[in-house]
Amino acid sequence: MKLFFSFIIKETRHILRDKRTMLILFGMPLVLMLLFGFAIRTDVKNVRTIVVIANSDHATQQTVERLSQSEYFTIVKTVGTPQEAENLIRHQKADMAVVFGAGFASKKSGIQFIVDGADPNMAQQWTAYAQNTLSNQDISINTKMLYNPQMKSAYNFVPAIMGMLLMLICAMMTSISIVREKERGTMEVLLVSPTKPLMIIVAKAVPYLALAFVIMIIILLMARFVLGVPLMGSLFWIFVISIVYILLALALGLLVSNVAQTQLVALLMSAMVLLMPIVMLSGMIFPVESMPRILQWISAIIPTRYYISAMRKMMIMGVGIEQVLFELTVLSAMFVALLTLALKTFKVRLE
Repeated sequence: MKLFFSFIIKETRHILRDKRTMLILFGMPLVLMLLFGFAIRTDVKNVRTIVVIANSDHATQQTVERLSQSEYFTIVKTVGTPQEAENLIRHQKADMAVVFGAGFASKKSGIQFIVDGADPNMAQQWTAYAQNTLSNQDISINTKMLYNPQMKSAYNFVPAIMGMLLMLICAMMTSISIVREKERGTMEVLLVSPTKPLMIIVAKAVPYLALAFVIMIIILLMARFVLGVPLMGSLFWIFVISIVYILLALALGLLVSNVAQTQLVALLMSAMVLLMPIVMLSGMIFPVESMPRILQWISAIIPTRYYISAMRKMMIMGVGIEQVLFELTVLSAMFVALLTLALKTFKVRLE
């Protein structure tokens, strides 16, 4: 056991001495959190809006004032007919128009939205924001936003960033660490040491397990106190699910290291096998339900999909463990399968 801990200390010192590794481990989470939290936003801000008013009565003016005072919309012009508004939108003078019907004051209804639909996702968001802004007890439009009433994009991105970073760091860095020993010719020395090969692998993975916890805590602290994302669910269960996910990522890193013979190959395999599927197919940016059926089937084997789903439910919705048992079960089964496959393909003798 003393030799086992010596391997852990040796690997930890190696990580701490490598400035590039430390920069990747701690610099990447900070940069991505700030980038996705402040720069890359899907929030609606300053939408150029045209108001179409048939009868300029008091009720209509109050509603327009409500719209103009919102931080989401900027009233650029007031016109008399929908045709004028549509023409201005076609000439890129505005993004959307709010048309008040002639009977709006008496019926408290009759609002139409004319929206630039070149970007369908943004068009839907503009409409949703406008409905939410104009809705009150006097107008027939009624919209209620649960869990994210301010519609902040950080609520969506933070769980996704956690899933991406933990997978990339644990899997990629573990695989590179083991392959580095092969390249330098020191793996033979480790394998002929009194410690069993399995203990050597575990010892090399333990420092990355600890670092993953530190990174996860940093992400949660930044999410709560910098980006204002709530942590509604139990921290205990958030950590339990994260432990399973981190162990799964370490097992995947071990599997990659069994196939790759050089650090470059390990890096490329990690990038191709992990990065692109995580970003495109895990639900991080694009909803899985909106994908073609074949891509939905492919996304079903991506562990990050289930982790992101569980974290969104736990962090944002504040549900109990009963509501994420499916995700936890899938992640646990994937961990067992990947670890079994990685250990069976691990070569005790090097060629």
